[in-house]
Amino acid sequence: MEYVYILKCADNTYYTGHTGDLEDRIRRHNKGDNIYTKPGRPVVLVTYLAFSDKYKAIAFEKYLKSGSGKAFAQKRLI
Repeated sequence: MEYVYILKCADNTYYTGHTGDLEDRIRRHNKGDNIYTKPGRPVVLVTYLAFSDKYKAIAFEKYLKSGSGKAFAQKRLI
């Protein structure tokens, strides 16, 4: 499975990403391995969606990072 996830950082910002191993990815975010979330640690998982197709997960992540996707996430996912 591939996962698209939204994290809430301690500085009240949100981060959207995708991964094949959700638990490991969140652990690495909290460890400081990601340049964007490093200053906003700790991070908390807000929501995630599972996809059986990696390319659909990547496309949905890209959508969530667009203007209309951010509005959708604020209204429906966060």
